[in-house]
Amino acid sequence: MSADPNQMSFLEHLEQLRRHILRSLVAVVLGMIVAFTGKSILFDRLLMAPLAENFIFYKGFCALGQLVGLGDSLCFHMPRLKLINTTMAGQFTMHLWASFVAGLVLAFPYVVWELWVFVKPALYENERRGARGLVVAVSALFLLGALFGYFILTPLSINFLGNYSVSSAIENYVDMRSYISLVTMLVLACGLLFELPVAVYFLSRIGLVTPAILRKYRRHAIVLNLLVSAIITPPDLVSQIVVALPVALLYEVGIWISGYVQRQYLRKTP
Repeated sequence: MSADPNQMSFLEHLEQLRRHILRSLVAVVLGMIVAFTGKSILFDRLLMAPLAENFIFYKGFCALGQLVGLGDSLCFHMPRLKLINTTMAGQFTMHLWASFVAGLVLAFPYVVWELWVFVKPALYENERRGARGLVVAVSALFLLGALFGYFILTPLSINFLGNYSVSSAIENYVDMRSYISLVTMLVLACGLLFELPVAVYFLSRIGLVTPAILRKYRRHAIVLNLLVSAIITPPDLVSQIVVALPVALLYEVGIWISGYVQRQYLRKTP
């Protein structure tokens, strides 16, 4: 097989990609095995923790309200949820799914590194310098987003959905699969959402996104952000700001990154 990536055939590129994908899958499976064997930590200390009143988010918000003189107005009233399992293999399949998500989160930096190793030989030297630190940035943003989803968005969503009621005659008996899916998907979704600056960087490099476009739709993004925040949070300003502010900051960072890419391109253009 040719050692020069510029002289490799299409099939040789596919073979290289297959190797990187296989190594990435091995890393995810190893992380999954670690999570699967630590069942009590994964479920009792992590996934079920947002249901307890002493969860760090609830305690922190309550303490913040008392600190700023709002009393107990920021304290959450935990919903009385009873998780149930309705299928024979339900708990086992959810154990596998939760372990897979945990393994994916644990292995994410390595997966990004494998992808970078595959793409890097095809880049010019100036493009490699411009993407320096990309693996660290992508990994850090994903993990930061996952933490935001778990510690902030998940408890807010549980509190809102668990306390929402259309009639006092209806009691909530929540399927375990519904709860686990909510927590894991919020963590993954927020992890991907926090990759917005990276996505803007690459879209700006190929000319699909410009600072002017992002500024043009800034108002729309702000309104949508505030609307979603208002829906999923309790009816108080502090909770809405906690959810909306990180997303708004990511959007502004995206504008700055797009402007940086555009300035770099103009400098190289004669």
